[in-house]
Amino acid sequence: MSTENLSDVTTGTATGPQGADSTDDVDYADSRDTTEGRVYTVSGGDWEDLIEDSRHDERMVINMGPQHPSTHGVLRLVLEMEGETVTQLRSVIGYLHTGIEKNCEYRTWTQGVTFVTRMDYLAPLSTEMAYCLGVEKLLGIQAPRRAELLRVMLLEINRIGSHLVYIATGGMELGATTAMTLGFREREEVLHLLEHLTGLRMNHAFIRPGGLAQDMPDDYQEVVSAFVKTMDERLPLYDKLFTGQPIWRNRLKGVGYLPVDACLALGVTGPVLRSAGLPWDMRKTEPYSRYDEFEFDIPTSTEADCWARYLLRVEEMHQSLRIIKQCLKKLEPGPVMVEDKKVAWPAQLSIGSDGMGNSLEHVRKIMGQSMESLIHHFKLVTEGFKVPPGQTYTSVESPRGELGVHLVSDGGTRPLRVHVREPSFVNLQSMPAMAEGGLVADVIAAIASIDPVMGGVDR
Repeated sequence: MSTENLSDVTTGTATGPQGADSTDDVDYADSRDTTEGRVYTVSGGDWEDLIEDSRHDERMVINMGPQHPSTHGVLRLVLEMEGETVTQLRSVIGYLHTGIEKNCEYRTWTQGVTFVTRMDYLAPLSTEMAYCLGVEKLLGIQAPRRAELLRVMLLEINRIGSHLVYIATGGMELGATTAMTLGFREREEVLHLLEHLTGLRMNHAFIRPGGLAQDMPDDYQEVVSAFVKTMDERLPLYDKLFTGQPIWRNRLKGVGYLPVDACLALGVTGPVLRSAGLPWDMRKTEPYSRYDEFEFDIPTSTEADCWARYLLRVEEMHQSLRIIKQCLKKLEPGPVMVEDKKVAWPAQLSIGSDGMGNSLEHVRKIMGQSMESLIHHFKLVTEGFKVPPGQTYTSVESPRGELGVHLVSDGGTRPLRVHVREPSFVNLQSMPAMAEGGLVADVIAAIASIDPVMGGVDR
């Protein structure tokens, strides 16, 4: 075998017989300092400088992400480490930026729902709810009682689905693959149910200004009751599989500690805040959509660690099932959209038998019987309704914490400004406080316990 064209490892990577220094006659970019830390050349030519920098304190800088496993989504972490201990952590975001808030300014108020629902894609109904409550406040209207109760039911079904993804992905990231298979098995029950009730598994755009897009299907009582029964049977399995499991407990207990004063200083809300002992939940502290009519508990803990956050979320799923059962008892026949035909969108809409498009009966009416209905339908869909000038801030309790929407109207058919206080974005700034001083393996557990959704962070 001829070896004349193989490189000489002592002289470089060229494949000529002589071999050559790989940096000969090649201009590589110099290293530079950025807001995320030092960026080194692709050639590694400044490796000696790096070694010199860290010779005295044994530091090293590693890049974690952006990729799905371990970083809970497209999140990049720059870790400065001394051995296995994290001495500094910086989170780098923006890899999933969509410009949703700006896009809302170029759509009607109703079309904005289809944008905001894509922020937190694990709990889309929460964002829809906050947005629509803001629009309704500006309009000075309130959704009918049936619509408000159905909103609560949908939100709590969605909350269960979101917490199941937390257990599934968090467990997988820590090596408990059974958590992944079980968590997504139960979440599939949630998505099937939501598809049956709203027509879509995710990004529903079902909650609309003034009420809901449609009423529930005829069999919703039986289907939701069957779901509640299934979840009541399966949720105790998580306690058997994880709560009493020593490896799971040891990976989470005492990890990602964040006391209540740090939570308040950083604006952290949701299960992370409640795990530190403060029972702050918008459903209780500032009730909306008739939450004040329901009996449920806000679980809290004083452990302020990943273990407490896991236990809280499991208990919150039980409380959500409790609320759903009460919803089924409270629901009575009635409208699911306000009576004002200038707001109700689309007016008198009924869906076709295949679940897509307008029904033939509706098309026949607006196309053949009433020119006024056709004109109204056309203008309402294309131009939208006008919202009086003003601004408002409304908030709801999403599975990740306080989700607030700031809306500004100039009196037109489109929002002047939309800004969302996304809990994933705010909670993510607690990462350094949770992780610095701990082991690199505990960084993964800390991220999972915050349960950030990067669609909400970057939006």
